[in-house]
Order: sequence, then C-alpha cells, then structure tokens
Amino acid sequence: MDPNQPQPSFTPDYLNQIAVQPTKKLPNRNLLILAGLGIAVVVIILLSVIVSAFASHTTEYTQRLAARLSTTQTIATGAQANIKSSELRSLNSNLQLYLTNTIRDINAQLKNENIDPTSLDSKIVASESGTDMAGRLEDARLNAVYDSTYAREMSFQLESIMALIDQVKASTNQQSLKDFLNSAWSNLQPTQIAFSNFSATSN
Repeated sequence: MDPNQPQPSFTPDYLNQIAVQPTKKLPNRNLLILAGLGIAVVVIILLSVIVSAFASHTTEYTQRLAARLSTTQTIATGAQANIKSSELRSLNSNLQLYLTNTIRDINAQLKNENIDPTSLDSKIVASESGTDMAGRLEDARLNAVYDSTYAREMSFQLESIMALIDQVKASTNQQSLKDFLNSAWSNLQPTQIAFSNFSATSN
C-alpha cells in the first residue's frame, strides 16, 4: 500500500451499514388476538346501531300507518250519510269493512312491538288527523259536489296508505308484519282503483 495515497475514511456508522439488518419481529400473538377482538366489538356495535335505527323506523312507520287507517275510517264513516250515489255508497261501505279488519290486524302487530294501539305517538296522531281533507269535504258538501270530491279525496288517501304500506314493508324484517302488509296492500288496491275510476267518470 502506498503511504502517499490518501487512506479511506470511515463514517461512524459504517459498521452499522454493512452489518446484516435484523429481521423485524412479528407482532405478538396476543396483540393480534386483542386487535381482532377490538375489531369484532366495533362491528357488533355498528350492527346493533343499524338494527336499532331500522327498528325505530319500522315502529314509527307502523304507528303512522295505524293512525292514517284510523283517520280514514273516521272520514269514511262520517261520509256515508252525505253520499248520494248508490254506487259510491256501496264502495264506501266496503271500504269501512276493509278498514275495520285492517285496523284490527295492525293493532295486533303493534302489540307485538309492545306498542299500545290506543296511545300512539301524539305527534304522529296530530300529523295524521285528516283535518285538511275533512275541510275540503265540508266545502264540497256545501257546494253540492260532495260525491265527486269525496271519491277524488278518498282515492288519493288510499293511494297514500298503499305508499306507506310499501314504506313499512321496506323497513322491516319481521315476516308476520310483511305478510300482513302484503295482504293489506292487495286487498286495498281494487278499492283504490274503484274510487279513482268513480272520480274520473263523475267529473
């Protein structure tokens, strides 16, 4: 080696750079188990929140349907004496029978959900009072156009009930409730169509 040539310099961490790097230790098995349990707990909590949200929506929609059916029954019963057309009177009688049976059946569903059918949520009952519809029918009676107005109003009311039935059905996984809703919808559809057709021909 030539002493006149400059000697190579070594940085302080030279040995660290040329040494074999130690392999990274795998996480402790207990830590993996704890992490897995933590993830499982989070998933369970999220699922319970989702299920609870669906259940509360189902309860609200079912109460709203019960309130709407009850209001419709009150209006249909009060309308009978004001209807002049025998065809419309017969149609309205059939509707009242349907509403009596359907309210009985939905009350049983509410009891299954631990809800007292006689004390529904006051806000829901107030929003389903039917006050506007009753006002329009009274105006129609005073203006001697009750039958056509009643048929049109009731057609719309029954259509809204059918839409609400679909909403309740989409929010529940309870088979007994779905069976009731399917039956209620199918039995109501012909009556809704009949009211709609009467309204169309009486204008």
